[in-house]
Amino acid sequence: MRCSSLLSAILVVLAAPAMAESAAETEAVAIAEDSDSAETTAIADGGGEQPLAQIQVTATRTAKSNFDVSAAATVIGRDEILEKPALTVGDYLRAHPGAFIQATTPGQASPIVRGLKGSEVLHMVDGFRMNTAFFRNSPNQYFALADAQNIEQIDLVRGAQSSLYGSDAMGGVVQILTPEERFEGDSWSGRGRFRAQFTSGDLSSLGRIAGAAGKDGISISGGVTVQDVGTRKLGDDGGRLPYTNFSSWAADTKLLWSPAPGHEFMLSAAYLKQPKTPRVDELMTSFHQTRPNSSEFYFQPQDRLFVQARYVLEQDGGWFDRAEFHAGYQKINDDRRTRDFGSPNRELEQSSSRLRGFTATFNKEVGNHALVYGAEAYYDHIDSFRERLNLNTNAVSARPPRFPNGSTMDSYALFLSDSIALAPQWQLDLGGRYSRFDIELTPNAQGVGVKLNPDDVTGNAGLTFKATDTLHVVSNIGRGFRAPNIFDLGIFGSRPSNRFAVPNTNLKPETVVTFDLGLKWGSPRLQAEAFVWKSDYKDKITTIETGERTSTGAIVVTNANVTQLDLWGVEAGGRWYYSDKSQFYGVLNYTRGDETYAGRSYDADRIPPLNGRLGWLHYFTPDLSLDVNALYTARQDRLSPRDLTDPRINPEGTAGWNTWNTRLAWEFTPETRLTLLLDNLADRRYREHGSGADEMGRSASVIFDWAF
Repeated sequence: MRCSSLLSAILVVLAAPAMAESAAETEAVAIAEDSDSAETTAIADGGGEQPLAQIQVTATRTAKSNFDVSAAATVIGRDEILEKPALTVGDYLRAHPGAFIQATTPGQASPIVRGLKGSEVLHMVDGFRMNTAFFRNSPNQYFALADAQNIEQIDLVRGAQSSLYGSDAMGGVVQILTPEERFEGDSWSGRGRFRAQFTSGDLSSLGRIAGAAGKDGISISGGVTVQDVGTRKLGDDGGRLPYTNFSSWAADTKLLWSPAPGHEFMLSAAYLKQPKTPRVDELMTSFHQTRPNSSEFYFQPQDRLFVQARYVLEQDGGWFDRAEFHAGYQKINDDRRTRDFGSPNRELEQSSSRLRGFTATFNKEVGNHALVYGAEAYYDHIDSFRERLNLNTNAVSARPPRFPNGSTMDSYALFLSDSIALAPQWQLDLGGRYSRFDIELTPNAQGVGVKLNPDDVTGNAGLTFKATDTLHVVSNIGRGFRAPNIFDLGIFGSRPSNRFAVPNTNLKPETVVTFDLGLKWGSPRLQAEAFVWKSDYKDKITTIETGERTSTGAIVVTNANVTQLDLWGVEAGGRWYYSDKSQFYGVLNYTRGDETYAGRSYDADRIPPLNGRLGWLHYFTPDLSLDVNALYTARQDRLSPRDLTDPRINPEGTAGWNTWNTRLAWEFTPETRLTLLLDNLADRRYREHGSGADEMGRSASVIFDWAF
């Protein structure tokens, strides 16, 4: 993309100021109830609400107006979540500042944040790490194991956030916050919600029913979600694409109990299962291929169990004003059924992560200081098994597991953050963290094991200049890191292409230093932001040849900290309340990346193209609204050597595209809403860069929501 084209696109977005997140239309309800800054005012005769503040909790580990934090943060609220027929959580992040979505299969979606992905981005649910010890540092499927229908708010904080969140928070942190139902009064009462949706483009149907009962000081809630997705219809009369169907079901429950003023206990449990999800790019021919890689490739099954307890204590005086304690357990099963094309051997794999976590966070205001400090510990245990079934003979034989069975990765950390009001117009945010890891891989059949004990110190600083009541100038610098995990260390022994992998006991954490400078506008008529940023990523873990060979002639390879990345970009977005009835909004993201290895520089891996969206929202009446928008990306032909051999990516570059879409919403009673969405009206056939399948052609979705 030429510089003139980039500048023109930026000016288009900023000239029609608009914040693309319709998160600007809402707040996190549960948090807003406790925050004086979370205010909204009704737009006269317009319907909907015009927010004066969005409340985030991730950038600062405390509820605070997004406008008043220096970090680049996106808040996706309940209204936007209800508007979209999302297949997975990642679909909500599409076309928001700083984020790009890669989907190897329709049942999976992985966010790319400031050019980083997989284990380079920290994923969280209700304050608990979702990243496990076998997360890949490339797009993976695990974020789809959180129920996309059981979400109150999503926070996306862009840039290195390791001071508060430790390993993996290099590109940023994306956190899901689930609903918390509270009641008033001395008598028990109840409420519920039913949702049904159907989409023609993939023949998908979804239903969710949720309910809650409670009174002042106690509530119990729960819900069930069932989803069935058929084959995807492609644009330009491309027919339906095989192997794009999957199903899932989920259930959740949550108890909130306040035994005394200033005390609250929460206990929650959630489970999601995808019984059989095909990997479409392995089962279909694509670029560089004359036949599929696999005759069978199914994630069968994938599931996640999450149980968490939280205790909150608020008090006047003492060494904290508010204390929050978390204890959680997460188990992710990554089971697979695979068979190479033309082979009679079916591989059956079972891998699981059992992650236990404990966090204590304290808040204290002292003079002009707002302190957040605490400690955390996580313990991850990996189980991994594999066997081979010969379909001709029915013989079953044991095979080396994907990861060394019984491997562990434990971490411990202390952190401190301080927000200092230097003067009426200046605010300084400082943070620091010490993290230590105990990593042990059990010996494999050859007796090879690994023990590592890396540690790291990280810090960040943010400065806010409150130029006016509606304009803030912000800047940030932060150092992030990613400790080597079981995936980096645990795949050794015989490898494809006549290679033999050996562990590197000197492997150390990857690091990144990110700088950004931004403007935030927050007025009743304009909500907008614009950031420029740069990241220096060092010691990236890469597989290299050692120059040695085994006795059988195999090339010896190992993982080493040898690659550097230079990343930079622009993020801009805004929402302009043109009148009481009309709003214009837009987003622009541009990322550029260069990688250096052994003195040679080349384009970085899987960098998103320029992308974003533009739209117009109009309220005909307070109950009837129309949204017309366009999603767009430019061509991406800056490809890494890995991109050039990836069958998901056209070696000549991914073509640019745009789609026109509409949404008509009608609240025909205060409790019921009917939404009709028409997507890709021109029926274009296109592919998002790096994804494993072409996207959906012309499609209609109907969503029915009923609150009772």
